[in-house]
Amino acid sequence: MDAIDPIISIASQIYALAERVKANKKRCRHVCDRVRALEQMVRSIKQGGRGQIPEDVERPLRELSITLDAAQKLIETYTTANWVKQVLKSGSHEDEFKSVNQRLTDAFQVLSVGLQVEQRNLRVFDPDSRQDEVDGREDDAELQRLLEEFQKEQQEKMEAMIKEFEFVKNNVEKIVAIINKPRASDEDIRMIKPEELDYGGSKEPFMVTGTSEVYKGLYRKFPVAIKRYIDPLNTNPREVRGIFEKEVETMKRFESPNILRMFGISVQHEDGPNPEFLVIMEYCEKGSLRQVLDKSGSRLSWITKARMCRDAARGLYRLHQTEEKSKVHGCINSSKFLVTEGDTVKLGGFELAKTETSLRKPKKDKEKDIRPLCYTSPEMLKDINRSYSKESEIYSFGIVLWEVATGKRPFEGLSNQEVYQKVCKEKYKEPMLADSDCPERLVRVIDECRAYDSFQRPSAGELVDKLQSVVTQLEMC
Repeated sequence: MDAIDPIISIASQIYALAERVKANKKRCRHVCDRVRALEQMVRSIKQGGRGQIPEDVERPLRELSITLDAAQKLIETYTTANWVKQVLKSGSHEDEFKSVNQRLTDAFQVLSVGLQVEQRNLRVFDPDSRQDEVDGREDDAELQRLLEEFQKEQQEKMEAMIKEFEFVKNNVEKIVAIINKPRASDEDIRMIKPEELDYGGSKEPFMVTGTSEVYKGLYRKFPVAIKRYIDPLNTNPREVRGIFEKEVETMKRFESPNILRMFGISVQHEDGPNPEFLVIMEYCEKGSLRQVLDKSGSRLSWITKARMCRDAARGLYRLHQTEEKSKVHGCINSSKFLVTEGDTVKLGGFELAKTETSLRKPKKDKEKDIRPLCYTSPEMLKDINRSYSKESEIYSFGIVLWEVATGKRPFEGLSNQEVYQKVCKEKYKEPMLADSDCPERLVRVIDECRAYDSFQRPSAGELVDKLQSVVTQLEMC
């Protein structure tokens, strides 16, 4: 009886496996039919309670156990996750099924003779049956379809992997280039000799104001903006140097990737009757944040907008965290932030302020591009004698964040009196666009900055943390 229980156990495992096959389902079903017939025969031996199994039956039982083990492994091939690869490696699956079925048929015939069992009613072992051939063709057609689907899936995966590889390769190259790129912060802020500046063969200004012309150039391989003062004040170069040298130490405390880098000043024709004064600063290819928003604000993705907001907050935080506790920019608006080719935002508009004041004549006409009143906090609108504070500056910054989110200009079309009425009397905040899908966290930050009560506004440090969380959340989407 030792050979009978293992046979019954393997048979049960074969039936369970057959329920999970992914291909050759009909071939596997016919193997199960044959195994079931043999199992019934083996159970009859056990139920007969014979004490001693004849030698001509015991040996076929042992061989049947081995055959069933082979059948189990064959069927198991089509239940595993990598069954396609196993089929491709195995060659002719049809021959494998034929071999197993022949062994099962032979076992049935031997046991039938040994046990003197009538075979005529068991069609599953009928050698003249064409059912195996018919079902085999159906299985092969299904297998062909499955293999073609598998091939298509693998092709799509390969194409996706190639795209992923190209993405990684391109970005690794960019990051390596950034790592190896000379850092502007490694350069000292100093007096620069005129011959150290390269205008690239053309001295055409890309921006002209009432007091200066601004050129693009190179300084020690760094792209720079060179501001040349038109008709400067009658200032002695030695005095300008003195003011500059005092201001350098202050500028060093502002060093940050998100604050416009100053390289220094240069004096041309210093010993002549008409010296020219140049201020050399970092060049930001895309211009001001306001210019970027006017040009392509509606096309910027939310992840890009969130990063711009975070960068701007980092610059403001660095300014607010200088040793001078009350240090503020004093004129925050979207034109004071500059944007690099890679969409990094940098705070500008306050560097070497004393040095430039010593050179620049007062403007005859005030700029009308963006009225400062649009950025003025409620408390400053109500009391013109109130001291400007970091909290007031956070309100101005909140207006800038609103501009980034909407792409619009603040209080467009309203007069100063109307702005005053809405902000001071109505405690009005310009809403987000009705169809905007702005992330809720970013909406909350913008509204917190524009809170009517200055006590409710976050600090620059809190802004950096909150906006970084917005960026992280979007990057994970």
